[in-house]
Amino acid sequence: MSFSRRSILQGLGGALALPRLESVARGSEVRARERRSDTVAAPLRFLVVGNPLGMHPPNFFPRDFGTDYTMSRTLQPLEWVRDRFTVLSHTDHGMKSGHGREIAFLSGVLPETSHAFAEKNMSIDQLIARHIGDDVRFPSIHAALQTGIRMVWNANGVELKPFTNPEKMFEHLFLNLSEQAKREQVQTLERNSSILDAVGEQFADVKSRASVADRERLDQFGTSIRELEQRIQTRHDWVGRDKPEYDISHHLQGEATIIRRYNAIFDMVAYAFQTDLTRVATIAFPNELGYTDVNGVTRGYHACTHNGKDEQVVSELVAIESFQIEQLSRFMKQLDEIDEPNADGSLLDHTVILFGSGMGYGGTHSNRNLPILVAGGGFNHLGHVDTRSPAGNNMPLCNLFVTLMQRFGIERDRFNLSTGSFDLEYA
Repeated sequence: MSFSRRSILQGLGGALALPRLESVARGSEVRARERRSDTVAAPLRFLVVGNPLGMHPPNFFPRDFGTDYTMSRTLQPLEWVRDRFTVLSHTDHGMKSGHGREIAFLSGVLPETSHAFAEKNMSIDQLIARHIGDDVRFPSIHAALQTGIRMVWNANGVELKPFTNPEKMFEHLFLNLSEQAKREQVQTLERNSSILDAVGEQFADVKSRASVADRERLDQFGTSIRELEQRIQTRHDWVGRDKPEYDISHHLQGEATIIRRYNAIFDMVAYAFQTDLTRVATIAFPNELGYTDVNGVTRGYHACTHNGKDEQVVSELVAIESFQIEQLSRFMKQLDEIDEPNADGSLLDHTVILFGSGMGYGGTHSNRNLPILVAGGGFNHLGHVDTRSPAGNNMPLCNLFVTLMQRFGIERDRFNLSTGSFDLEYA
């Protein structure tokens, strides 16, 4: 069969995930199906906060396990909420140490090996965003003050770039389009709809000449076409609706420090969650970001990880990592002060927060024992947990991702490298 995957996807921005057909390439995988749970009364939200360099282990991980552990130095800003988060020790993706593998943080899969998996190296946030679907204006929002962490990947193995300018992020989330811009957006959506019509015609032709096995895969592709048609229609419906009003000018007045700019980013995500603009967001702290606005920091972030155990340099690294946790703590306090209107508890109780990295510690380039923390979400949290098996093997981080998917009503028991799930119950 002579048909071009590239020509079909051109113009749709990689939004459609084509199946690999045995008539074109052997070894295809069948996409797993998800369906929504109708049992959740209030919306559940998901935030990932990540960095590419891990955390200084002696200062991040508590020295003891259980719920009565002694709070570690880096986690001190979260003392006020210690019963509402879980720290996981000894979990990773089983990868060799070195830079470049941290991009598998949210999938467990590197792009060059992603062909062996049903959803390539799709990150867990995007799988959850796909499940939530068209209930919100923006399926997901991504922010950082620089690019480079490469944390978010869609079902086609394409990296989704973050907003690196808080002003641009504000415009995207909260500024309404002019009437002219609305008309132009409607025209774009109608053009994409026409492209889908053309795809449908090619699809019908390919299916008529496909093998029996390929027809089953093409049926799944037909479902993808219908889902994308629905998303285009939903976006069309959103064009005419005003966005909620919001003001971040107080964060952007004066010197544009890293503290003010991250305050603005976290505040916008909190308000986007509160107003149901989106239910999935990621915020990243890139490796080349300057932290000299943070008290006591004179060196670059990456340079601080290669500290040779020099106490002064280690103290600067811990100051940087503590700043990241302080930002997380500040965000959690905001959510905890907002009542969930459709259920008991606060927005924090209805927001799953994942903090961590795809690298264990940048000082040794270790990709083992990743620094992972899960907060909120209505879970019955466990304090500090040693996830090693009785044989002493680290738990695949994808086991935790299975648990998070199930919390969102995604009825699956596998995700990429998972061997099970992590035992974290919720009320």
